[in-house]
Amino acid sequence: MKDSVKVIVRNRKARHEYEILDTVEVGLVLEGSEIKSIREGHVSLSGAYASFDDNGELWIHQVHIAEYTQARDNHEPYRDRKLLAHKRQLRKMSRMILEKGYTLIPLDIHLSGGKAKMALGVCRGRKQYDKRRNIAERDNERRIEAEMKRISRGNE
Repeated sequence: MKDSVKVIVRNRKARHEYEILDTVEVGLVLEGSEIKSIREGHVSLSGAYASFDDNGELWIHQVHIAEYTQARDNHEPYRDRKLLAHKRQLRKMSRMILEKGYTLIPLDIHLSGGKAKMALGVCRGRKQYDKRRNIAERDNERRIEAEMKRISRGNE
């Protein structure tokens, strides 16, 4: 039986601002009030990034998880949170970041099997002309599909 995955929040800007080279699913170390806020959808990934500390542990920075209104002891909304991944994944990501200068950007936060997970992308920043080229290609594809649809309707 496959676990259902419910996407809570997507970082839509990441796909525009960065070229995503690889993705990894990692776990989040959260407090009780944080998971309740995430389940309600009170989370923002804008400006968030991940990095390694001196001990080789992976941390996420600048993720805003709003305070849970009904909690007695609430959490700090912008605190750094530890990410959980397999050692092999951590070594691979740290090598890519150190050698090639890539960045770790969160792509989404989702619930999988009742646990909060994050899709983390190994990314390279796009230049302005790359962004324009992507937009132009997307517009051309839309025009072509619309024209194909129009032509196929005319033949029937």
